[in-house]
Amino acid sequence: MSARILAVANQKGGVGKTTTAINLATALAVSDQRRVLLVDLDPQANLTSGVGLKGQIAKAGTVYHALTADVEDPEAFVLPTAVSQLSLVPADRNLTGAELELVSLPDREKRMQALLQPLKEQFDYIFIDTPPSLGLLTLNALVAADAVLIPLNCEYFALEGLADLVATLRRVRAAFNPGLDIAGVLLTMYDERTNLGQQVAKDIRAYFQDRVYTTVIPRNIRLGEAPSHGVPAILYDVKSRGAEAYLALAREVLVRDESAAEQSQEHHG
Repeated sequence: MSARILAVANQKGGVGKTTTAINLATALAVSDQRRVLLVDLDPQANLTSGVGLKGQIAKAGTVYHALTADVEDPEAFVLPTAVSQLSLVPADRNLTGAELELVSLPDREKRMQALLQPLKEQFDYIFIDTPPSLGLLTLNALVAADAVLIPLNCEYFALEGLADLVATLRRVRAAFNPGLDIAGVLLTMYDERTNLGQQVAKDIRAYFQDRVYTTVIPRNIRLGEAPSHGVPAILYDVKSRGAEAYLALAREVLVRDESAAEQSQEHHG
């Protein structure tokens, strides 16, 4: 069984990418006993601090070194987290320079793919948290990924900029990764009490149809508090609405992946 690689991407900031990567990965590791690897590809390194490993560096360095140097041993970039079954390729501020340094490197779009391919056998899922831009870091994530999970916050401008992301996905498919798919669109920061939240959710479902997860992530104070304690929200307060939503999302992701795997077997069989 080789890992399914999901890039969590949306070039808009503040849509819940990092929160989603951390909590979905933790939910899969804790409640479903999956082996999960998180890859922090955002120079802000919020994913790394959100799992309590701020400032930690693996034996071979951080994701910055993995992208800009020749990788001999991919495992040497992986750190264990406090959560059993959950590992991390950490980031730090150095990653800010990677965007420029990658430009002159050979196979600059495929550096992440080269790092992750040898690790696939050791994990069930690999989640890549991407920066809020469509530069070379995000491109590396999309080239390495099997599919993209797109978090969208239920606000007025949610669909704005999505055309750019979809166009980027098309270009990546055409040039580097023909199998790249949209795993799903996740509605985040949903407030069912507002007409706007309901309307935006309706518009997004109309636009993406069955690509939108049934599970929605509510606005939830615990989701905001957890990172400052360096623990995933689903461990910080498992009974909070945010934690329950991510546990439900993990189940939905597994069900979708299993049915997709069955369909592809039927298709090939």
